Amino acid sequence: MEKEYLGGRGGIRKLVQLDSSSEMLHRDDLFRELSAGQAGNGDKNNSSVCETYKLVAEEEQPLPFPDGTFDLVISSMAFHWINDLPRLLTEIKRTLKPDGCLLFALPGGNTLPELRSSLILAELERTGGVSTHVGPYMDISDVGSLLTGTGFRLPTIDVDEIQIGYPNMMVLMEHLGRMGEGNASVNRRDRVGLGTFLGGACIYRELYPVENPDKGGENDESDGGCASEREEGVVASAQIIYGIAWKEHESQQTPLERGSATRKMSEISVTKTSGRD
Repeated sequence: MEKEYLGGRGGIRKLVQLDSSSEMLHRDDLFRELSAGQAGNGDKNNSSVCETYKLVAEEEQPLPFPDGTFDLVISSMAFHWINDLPRLLTEIKRTLKPDGCLLFALPGGNTLPELRSSLILAELERTGGVSTHVGPYMDISDVGSLLTGTGFRLPTIDVDEIQIGYPNMMVLMEHLGRMGEGNASVNRRDRVGLGTFLGGACIYRELYPVENPDKGGENDESDGGCASEREEGVVASAQIIYGIAWKEHESQQTPLERGSATRKMSEISVTKTSGRD
């Protein structure tokens, strides 16, 4: 009764976290225990405001929840790791209550184009062929059709373009590796030579330097007359796709039935006005 009275945290009374990796799912447990210990007993109800359940399960398999379980399903930067995304979306729709909401964000197809093109050019020069170096991402044009094709209603898609500066391509790749966002393609090359990476880093530096308008020109004497813009680093672009969609419900807006129109397009009058008026 106490939890019902508190109304949850932000209106959420029960939270279920699901991931196929137990380490990822429980990575913040120690931090939460330390925070709770520092808080002491001054806020006894803080830990019980929102019930949280953590479940290790495989996203590629049927979700272990009955039909109509959740009001809201949230996915943050995880859909691009799913092999059969239509199947997962169908499972999410099954577990949602009527008029339930799916809210998600995922990297778009225009993510890391600089890294992709630099490594392709370097590999063509070194080996005469190309292979995948950046994980496959979904194009924004496919997201809406994927949602409607799996039965979701009223989908809304938005996109955000982000540019981040790095000292060089090697630091960027190290950052991606520490984020767990390395190349997961099955048909990737087993080993890429050091020469390809060094060549790609040089091409990256030449083609995609960070623009620094505050610096002087190449003849700026403050750095001994050397071009300093390239020493500032390189730029990496990321495209983030945001989406929201709903499970069908009788209260939602629906289009009229085909053939129910009462007027023809030819009956619509258009009044033309001259530019002189």
